[in-house]
Amino acid sequence: MDKGNYSVVSEFVLLGLGHSWNIQALLFVISLVLYLMILSGNIFIMIVIITDPLLHSPMYFLLANLSFVDIWLSSVTTPKMIADFTSEKKTISFGGCMCQILFAHFIAAGEMVLLVVMAYDRYVAICKPLHYSTIMNLQKCIGLVLTSWNIGFVHGISQMVVIMKLPFCGPREIDSFFCDIPLVIKLTCMESYNLDSMINIDCGLVVVTCFTVLLISYTYILVTVLQTSNNGASKALSTCTAHITVVLLLFVPCIFIYVWPLNIIWLDKFLAVFYSVFTPLLNPIIYTLRNKEMKNAVKRFKSYYIDSKGN
Repeated sequence: MDKGNYSVVSEFVLLGLGHSWNIQALLFVISLVLYLMILSGNIFIMIVIITDPLLHSPMYFLLANLSFVDIWLSSVTTPKMIADFTSEKKTISFGGCMCQILFAHFIAAGEMVLLVVMAYDRYVAICKPLHYSTIMNLQKCIGLVLTSWNIGFVHGISQMVVIMKLPFCGPREIDSFFCDIPLVIKLTCMESYNLDSMINIDCGLVVVTCFTVLLISYTYILVTVLQTSNNGASKALSTCTAHITVVLLLFVPCIFIYVWPLNIIWLDKFLAVFYSVFTPLLNPIIYTLRNKEMKNAVKRFKSYYIDSKGN
């Protein structure tokens, strides 16, 4: 296309999740309630872990970091989605769109690496219990968490830099509730096949690598647990199944959006909502219900901070 037809894009139009005002009003209420549950649930997990001395261990340090990341993962897109349900004109500035792309990929990639770190923690705890306190000390945990953030930041920057340099022309409509790379690429004034392939490779490098490492790690851990017949085996099995559930909740939608896209609009929207809203919502529920130590810690928190003040 001739360069003269290129135009400077100042904003994009988000088509959202529905056009009927009745549906949007319903989605507004549901989304607002879910977002408040995400914030309260994950903040509560962090507070319980920080205030309970019995949870001051590497596993719960990493779990608190996961809750912190989940808050940001949902906050990148959900508040804008909620606000748009009450607005007739659903637009986002070019800068806002680039920020969504940066932080969505930054935080999601960081969480994927963090889940690998949590798998490594369980591997050391179950397969090398005598060396656990030496290997997984506080300094090592902080270093691993910072590594996950750094990898996520590099991935997010690499995505945003590619998009910012693209020429845009024609329609400015994004058929989703937030700026996502596969949809933004379709608005460029150039053949998108090579771009799609490059983005899929970039995303696939993070998603597939982390997912493969996690599958291998938890398979090895589960085999080790099943070969053990002591009382700690059931506790380890319960913890690992909770971790595996969280892994699947995050990775399966991302694989079908970025690595192996199905290009079905309604399904892409559902998967985007699932990993940005339902995954951060379900994580604290899964870890609380599947973890006996967390349930006991919640009881202690309730007894000390709520019941005692009520009396």
